[in-house]
Amino acid sequence: MRRVRTSLLAAAVVAALLAPTAAARAEEPAAPPPGAGIPPLTDDRGRTLTLRGWNVEDKTHRGEQALSAITEKHFRDLRAKGFNFARLLVFWDDLEPRRGQYSQAYLRKIERILDWAEKYDVQVLIDAHQDVFGPAFGHRGIPEWATRTDGLPFTPHPDDWFAEYFEPAVQRAFTHLYEDPDLRLAQARMWRVLADRFEDHPAVLGYDLINEPMGELKEGEDLPTAARRIERDHLTAMYNRLADAVRTVDQDNWIFVEPTPIVGEGVPTGLGRIDDPKVVYAPHFYNTAMEAGADYDPAAGWIESYEEAVTAYPKEYKVPVVVGEWGPLNNSLPNMGRFYRDALASLNRYSSGWAGYVWCYGGGYCAVDATGAFRTNKEQTAQPYAAAVAGRVRTSTYTSGTYRLVYDAARRGGPTELRLPGPDWKVTTEGRAVAVRGRDGVVRVYAAPGARVTVTAGRG
Repeated sequence: MRRVRTSLLAAAVVAALLAPTAAARAEEPAAPPPGAGIPPLTDDRGRTLTLRGWNVEDKTHRGEQALSAITEKHFRDLRAKGFNFARLLVFWDDLEPRRGQYSQAYLRKIERILDWAEKYDVQVLIDAHQDVFGPAFGHRGIPEWATRTDGLPFTPHPDDWFAEYFEPAVQRAFTHLYEDPDLRLAQARMWRVLADRFEDHPAVLGYDLINEPMGELKEGEDLPTAARRIERDHLTAMYNRLADAVRTVDQDNWIFVEPTPIVGEGVPTGLGRIDDPKVVYAPHFYNTAMEAGADYDPAAGWIESYEEAVTAYPKEYKVPVVVGEWGPLNNSLPNMGRFYRDALASLNRYSSGWAGYVWCYGGGYCAVDATGAFRTNKEQTAQPYAAAVAGRVRTSTYTSGTYRLVYDAARRGGPTELRLPGPDWKVTTEGRAVAVRGRDGVVRVYAAPGARVTVTAGRG
């Protein structure tokens, strides 16, 4: 994370504020988890981080036009709405269109996007994305040269693309990816290329090793049982291999690992331990019925069952949670306002952040319309929040248009930082602290070590 320079005036105020006093509280243990037993995501200064943002993608263009749908405007607008996080979709088939030949042009395009993110102070998760394995089946992801089907059949499902994951050829392709030694090495080399190129880029937060991995079902096996077996027997080993590959060139950035998408149905993952000190559990938050067009049913208990299932793994292995994708297709159904309230409350209970799907300008899943205005109900995602807290968080809540943070300030780590969804928010503090709004719009709170601080943000 970049260290932020303060103005001379702010520094003078802070120096007076932080002068030692007999009343200063002794420094307490590190910040508590965002959910019971789940550690928080932290930066290199030990501050507790909160990520709020969106996926950024271009699934349409390839070759010379790859990533051309992503522009500087995406990051300028994310920043203007208070977001600090983007999950950037990149594709192995574009990076390595022919085996062993990595596209330098594609790497430069990724770097240009990261430069925009740095300019607007947005942290980026680089996501190795796949949908239905890759271009061999009409989608994006793993290259055709790395797709092995043993001649098994594939039938497209244009009205239900997710059903294509259960086609025999697609399932067998996943098995070969997990088991064939040469494909294992190729995938590891691909990640070394990415991590080696971008390890020192200031915008890079981490690497999502593969999007929504699936696998091959055995005869007579139901889907939850298959998902847990695939996660246990294939994904755990793959993530350990890829994490080792990344660490040959990058020791600092976070490694994000996903379960299969079946976790969205309230099925606990079978994923095992990933032997790396900086692992983030990164499930997705989708409901099958809602993806098929149904309205949210609060009485069905889906969010509650999802939360119970998805928190089991991070509690057991003591890793932070960041939800990599979420958000229904149809946001204007009668109960969707309730869904966003319930979903955001749930995410805030146990996660260190999330990326909605997807920041684009139009219809469908797009967060905003062609004018840049939030589409129905998605404005609820833009709330004040503490992007970085230098101390022990006591409470962090947003209710009735008011954000309230209570924390005990650490002795070191720099300021606590608040992100606001626009300029018309007033921030006040209680306790031995002062809030300074920078020219970049970020509110930085400087507090006496050990002080109990209350920060409140509301519309001015």
